[in-house]
Amino acid sequence: MDLGLKDRVYVVTGASRGLGLASARELTADGAKVVMTARDKQALADAAAELGPNAEPFAADNADPETAERLIAEARSRFGGFDGILISVGGPAAGSAADNTDAQWRDAFEAVFLGAVRLARTAADALGEGGVIGFVLSGSVHEPIPGLTISNGLRPGLAGFAKSLSDELGPRGIRVVGLLPARIDTDRVRSLDGLAPDPAAARAHNESQIPLRRYGTPEEFGRTAAFLLSPAASYLTGTMLPVDGGARHGF
Repeated sequence: MDLGLKDRVYVVTGASRGLGLASARELTADGAKVVMTARDKQALADAAAELGPNAEPFAADNADPETAERLIAEARSRFGGFDGILISVGGPAAGSAADNTDAQWRDAFEAVFLGAVRLARTAADALGEGGVIGFVLSGSVHEPIPGLTISNGLRPGLAGFAKSLSDELGPRGIRVVGLLPARIDTDRVRSLDGLAPDPAAARAHNESQIPLRRYGTPEEFGRTAAFLLSPAASYLTGTMLPVDGGARHGF
């Protein structure tokens, strides 16, 4: 199936590792051109070099109010256009409501929530018909995850913003989609398992709760993201798609 990605230009945030990198990899593999961004300049450069000439690294911080416009300008300057953005941000600090500090909440709000909102609003102003804005969120949009109270507070709000944005941008032919990963085998998920007294037992327990009885791979997530961002998904907007091996029990 031809996804129609050849020579389309995307910005992918959080792209030095994990789900952002996996998505950038699949996009470029199908012929898209991608501006990859993250805060770690060296890790980002290494990741972009791995993906080849259709990947351009651009170190930036989502919490910086100037980042969004700079990223879109870089996409147009380097690749001659801008067709969409995938907003993927690192998970906020783990902890309970009693443990998380005001500073942790404030930092997460700036980077995870407000930074994502700013990126999406700026992209919306710059995109034309056929453009797409994607959010990497979490299964916590539907069901809180124990030990991730800050994420549980912020991700559902972003999903609500994305849904509202899809209604506003639909008449202009711009799509807005969300991906809801659960247990994907990334460094972030392995670190969360590592907080348990017995990480191997924690992983085994988590896998036993997933109908497919295993964690997803970054490649599986990346292929799903590439499809949702592609013209092949042109009639999908406002949707929040679980990428979780069936872990969500509701419809």
